Amino acid sequence: AVPNCLTLSGDPEFARTIAQVLWDDLAFEREFRMLERDTYSTIPPARSLTDLPFDSWRELGADGVISCDVQQGSDDHIRVRARLFNVRSLESAFGVEYTGSVHDVRVYAHQLSDEIHRQQRGLTGIARSKIAFVSDRDSESLLGLIEDRQSREIYIADYDGANVRRVTISRSLNITPAWSPNGRAIAYTSYRSGPQDVFVSHIYEGRLESPAGGTEEIHNWLPAWSPDSTQLAFTSNRDGNSEIYVMNADGSNTRRLTNHPGIDTSPTWSPQGHQIAFTSDRTGSPQIYVVGIDGTGIRRITFESYCDRPTWSPSPYNEIAYASLTGPGYDIKVVDLATNEVRQLTFGLGTNESPSYSANGRHVVFSSTRGSGNKQIWVVGRDGRGLRRITNTGNNQMPSWSR
Repeated sequence: AVPNCLTLSGDPEFARTIAQVLWDDLAFEREFRMLERDTYSTIPPARSLTDLPFDSWRELGADGVISCDVQQGSDDHIRVRARLFNVRSLESAFGVEYTGSVHDVRVYAHQLSDEIHRQQRGLTGIARSKIAFVSDRDSESLLGLIEDRQSREIYIADYDGANVRRVTISRSLNITPAWSPNGRAIAYTSYRSGPQDVFVSHIYEGRLESPAGGTEEIHNWLPAWSPDSTQLAFTSNRDGNSEIYVMNADGSNTRRLTNHPGIDTSPTWSPQGHQIAFTSDRTGSPQIYVVGIDGTGIRRITFESYCDRPTWSPSPYNEIAYASLTGPGYDIKVVDLATNEVRQLTFGLGTNESPSYSANGRHVVFSSTRGSGNKQIWVVGRDGRGLRRITNTGNNQMPSWSR
């Protein structure tokens, strides 16, 4: 159970927000059976951080209850204290204290969720992770082009869709964002300088780079970071055909990875960085292939009508999610690389594309036209359960989950 925090001083909305966000975070991972918060009305409020009505919580069926209090000071300073109590033994199993700005109350709840999952379940939580995505929500026309063509910009949000912030402000087409595994930069494809090129926004430093060196003739797109954030794989036509290339993050040591008359595109790295999966139409329709980082050992992974946008799961899982044409639209499927077994996560509602894994590999974010027909960002468990929508404004697509 996660009742509202005690407000020792300041705005009581902070206490309510922390409790609700924490409940949502814990419910998201499905490691605990959460008691619905609307059943708490019969429980007397706690008299202090440690003085709880344990008998009442026990009667409600709670095994554990999280108690917290919030104290707001001057200059927007806040202190949050939390304890996890075993309702039967009355012992505190976990306790933390956070201090900082009132503007970070959701962050405290996310951090508390991650620490509880780690301490109680040995699980790496993802409540503090971010999702980058493409949106037309600000409805600006493209510079220098037809006035009624809308721009696409890169945005980031918390994993639950809150705290949306804009990354690019170029009034051009900015697509296919990719978080660096160290969480410090976002690589993406942009038409801001004319033809498509790979750009890297160092979002905490305010720096923008174009390491692939695009020109009017050389086009680069679909960047993907190596697991150690030191290299980028990308698609380029620099040798006359769409092939996969790898370069250092600063643009040095560019080398060609694939060599085939077909179109090779959409790279994604294995967790150890030894292989890259990609899309190729070399055997007819687009399918998913895997190749060693030295360009050897290429093998075909999918055998369907049309497959695209692979994304390799983090360890300990060894699987690739991708978009598969299943009728008039696409669905998200996952192939287990050890067994070659394929399982389907979405089933014909709208068209579903651009999957990306959470850092713990337990969830997949993707874009879908289900419902309204607009493109929105959705999250689902790797077992196909726990579907939830996290965007609502405008059209939103091409998500990338931070590691």
